[in-house]
Amino acid sequence: MNFIRFSYIYFFLSLVLLGASVASLFAFGLNAGPEFTGGTILEVRYQESAPSSSELRDSLGALSLESLQVQQTEENRVLLRMKEIDETKHQEILAALGEEAEELRFETVGPVIGRELRQKTFVIIGLALLIIILYVAFAFRRVTGALRPWHWGIASLLSLVHDLLLPLGLMAAISRFGFEFTIPAVVALLTVAGYSINNNIVVFDRVRENLLKRTGIDLADTVNKSLRQTFVRNMNTSLTTLIPLAAIFFLGGDTLKTFSLVLMAGIIVGFYSALFFSPAFLVKVFGRARSS
Repeated sequence: MNFIRFSYIYFFLSLVLLGASVASLFAFGLNAGPEFTGGTILEVRYQESAPSSSELRDSLGALSLESLQVQQTEENRVLLRMKEIDETKHQEILAALGEEAEELRFETVGPVIGRELRQKTFVIIGLALLIIILYVAFAFRRVTGALRPWHWGIASLLSLVHDLLLPLGLMAAISRFGFEFTIPAVVALLTVAGYSINNNIVVFDRVRENLLKRTGIDLADTVNKSLRQTFVRNMNTSLTTLIPLAAIFFLGGDTLKTFSLVLMAGIIVGFYSALFFSPAFLVKVFGRARSS
């Protein structure tokens, strides 16, 4: 199969998906959990169908809760978000909801802690990306010919941005259904970054080996051969990882749903970018620039 032949189709598909993800982030935003925003989350479950949002607001109106948001996550589950409250107010809310409301989750985080967590999250993700790019450039420093070490690093960086933006866009799109951007989601994104760069290195390393063995051979032919050699390996790895993640998503608890969903999206996107987007970018952008 000639993978590189369809390079511009890959570029177009990636641009469409990235555009949709960015639009989703701007339109819906991430439903940040209390770890990042500060405040309180209370989730309750009813034996029968949950009351409507207006009925719940009427029941809680006398408590003067600041920034109250009522969200029905399932037919019999309700998520209440509000500014930080104390234990006394917590018990008043439960009393107002009635005995039929079973408490599932109660979390409170102060605004200072939420701000610190946001800052640390950005720093951790930034450092992780920088270290990965430097490692790739160092690992491929001995490759000569059409490609330079920084070419591999730039291609890996673009692949990482691609593989992280798409799951983020998905999270923004489904935030209306109660999915929150929490610490487990950050862990999932970092795992996606590691998985993505692992897939890229598997492909790039085979390209490097073939370039060193087949000097003077056309770059596109070498990349095509490398992709054929690594396609089955990457596909099997992705499938065997997706199966248990799907089981976690459908059978696991609510706290694992966001984690497993982000990982599944990242693995699918990472498989695509490592085999189609990144190699095509190397050939069509850097390979053409060097040859000219």
